Amino acid sequence: MLNIQLINKILHYLHTEKIRRHKEASSYEWPRWARENQLPPQGSWRIWLILAGRGFGKTRTGAETIRQWIRDGVCRRIALIGETEIETRQVMVEGSSGLLAVHPPSERPLYTPSKNELSWANGAIATCFSAEAYEHLRGPQFDAAWVDELAKFREGQQVWDQLMFGLRIGKAPRAIVTTTPRPVAFLKNLMKNRDVAITRGSTFDNAKNLAKPFLDYVRHHYEKSWLGRQELYGNLVEEKEGTLWTPALLERAKESYQKDISLRRLIIAIDPAVSHGNNSDETGIIAAGVTTEGIGIILEDLSLKGSPTQWIQKAIDAYHRLKADRIVAEVNMGGDLVEQLLRTYDASISYKAVRATRGKVIRAEPIVSLYEQGKVWHAGHFHTLEKQLCSYVPGQTRKSPDRLDALVWALSELMFTRPSSRKIWEG
Repeated sequence: MLNIQLINKILHYLHTEKIRRHKEASSYEWPRWARENQLPPQGSWRIWLILAGRGFGKTRTGAETIRQWIRDGVCRRIALIGETEIETRQVMVEGSSGLLAVHPPSERPLYTPSKNELSWANGAIATCFSAEAYEHLRGPQFDAAWVDELAKFREGQQVWDQLMFGLRIGKAPRAIVTTTPRPVAFLKNLMKNRDVAITRGSTFDNAKNLAKPFLDYVRHHYEKSWLGRQELYGNLVEEKEGTLWTPALLERAKESYQKDISLRRLIIAIDPAVSHGNNSDETGIIAAGVTTEGIGIILEDLSLKGSPTQWIQKAIDAYHRLKADRIVAEVNMGGDLVEQLLRTYDASISYKAVRATRGKVIRAEPIVSLYEQGKVWHAGHFHTLEKQLCSYVPGQTRKSPDRLDALVWALSELMFTRPSSRKIWEG
């Protein structure tokens, strides 16, 4: 005689398992959960370009699109291209929104890191590439591609050209590009291509999946800045006409920075305000160093609006905290004020007065050239300083750019002046 209790347990298990599998399957139904701007656009297009802010869900959209194309049998040879080999693997393949994560276990591809390859049961194969080694795109051919953070690529045009030559098999080869936009020429040209369908989105489109403290913080600190327009709202922030510095130039300076570098010299540069009041200018204070390889590093922006006592103490504190070699200060307007203050508070400090004998533009242009050559790095996001650099238009900007001036003095002293072997007071 059958055990009724056992039968009931089996039936209950089967029912529970059926519900679990149904829930699991529904959780992988991307069209059910995706926002409208995460689904492929209608119409005829060859490239789907998604320009969106951080946290929009670009990676998930790219992975789900590739998954759908493979499942529908519209592609069998796919190129996956990230900025570096590590990012391709850790973000596009193994990441929490990458290709392995978006597939249900029964459909998940086999990932072979040694081959940089994913293979699906239906025969589809995706190969991982790094934008740093774009020459590896020569030879292979594809019917689909996913390119992540294209605007970050150092050799974006070359990567894109090689991909386009290889995207040549199948009935309708297509690519999806997921990136936060930057004002680089090749991206702007790509946006004008009639074969490109563009989807735009912001960080806040995905607010329900992001931490509220994060959203509150970025709204407060970045929403009204050019960086916020780019990184949060996915806007292509064009340079202001006539500026010496551009957002792209500064972004590269931040990306190039490497920790644990050895500094040959470190100085504090001051562009002092000559008055103190509600309408007074700020005092620009920049801490900068130069590496043994000759790379200038902007370490800190300590600029502030305050009394001479406040800003001189700020500079002195930074001098000792960072073990600086010298304080450099512009004295055209402030005269001997800086030296007098330093002697009063700490006469042991090495000090050098610098005087502007040439116009601001002439002094700044060699510094901009260093940025263009990749010889200046930023050790962090200095939002107010960067805004001032990117908004300064020679002959048009009325307000004195104090932070800019201090930066120019700092890098000029580090990069173009032979250092003294002794700590002395110089006039």
